[in-house]
Amino acid sequence: MGFLGGSCLAERLSHYVTLTPREQAALGTLEQQERSFRRGAVVRREHDSARDLFIVRKGWLHTSALLGNGSRQIMRLHFPGDILGVSGVAFARAADSVVAITDASLCPFDKDRLACLFEDHPRLAALIFALATAERVALADRLASIGRTAARARVSLVICEIFARLRIAGEVDNALHIPLTQEEIGDATGLTAVHVNRMMRALVDEGLIERSGSIVRLLDEVRLAGEAGFVNRFAKIDTSWLPAAR
Repeated sequence: MGFLGGSCLAERLSHYVTLTPREQAALGTLEQQERSFRRGAVVRREHDSARDLFIVRKGWLHTSALLGNGSRQIMRLHFPGDILGVSGVAFARAADSVVAITDASLCPFDKDRLACLFEDHPRLAALIFALATAERVALADRLASIGRTAARARVSLVICEIFARLRIAGEVDNALHIPLTQEEIGDATGLTAVHVNRMMRALVDEGLIERSGSIVRLLDEVRLAGEAGFVNRFAKIDTSWLPAAR
């Protein structure tokens, strides 16, 4: 699969602004080294050095934290075009672990290269900041859902978010292979795997989704989003304030 200017990150950012050739080239320099990880591999552990960031070129990953009782909370899911490790920019040590959900390809780059990108391309810096903020708001939506909504709404929200984010990459319409186990969905929603299975069956029985193995098809997206209280934080962001491209 070819990416804009050879950059998976540029492909994603171009959903929001038209990138100049110079911006595309600058983003491409961040993806010159590519590393492969097998499904289940730990890319970086909590408390490891947070010097490097990663651009996802292929596969699904999650960031998660281990809680005091030994359970795991999945904080974010990551897809091609995402930057992993942004939360570590403020710290010397990682605040979470990064794990490959599927076989994945990542391009590492260090904070110094990010600093150079921000210095030379303030519009890209502002756009990356805006997208990181949007993702934080989406995370706050899900944490509010975990704390204040019923189990079915939590599962519905995860499904809606996955579809919304992958549509930006043009990878999905109304049907999608979701390679998450029920345990992983449970770790993202604060539910047991058994409870997740029950909620998924309920969504099928009520005609909101259709399931065939790991394939999920949206049958009534409006009702599913209403069930979840889902607000799409990814389709559009305000770019009117961004500085001019250099």
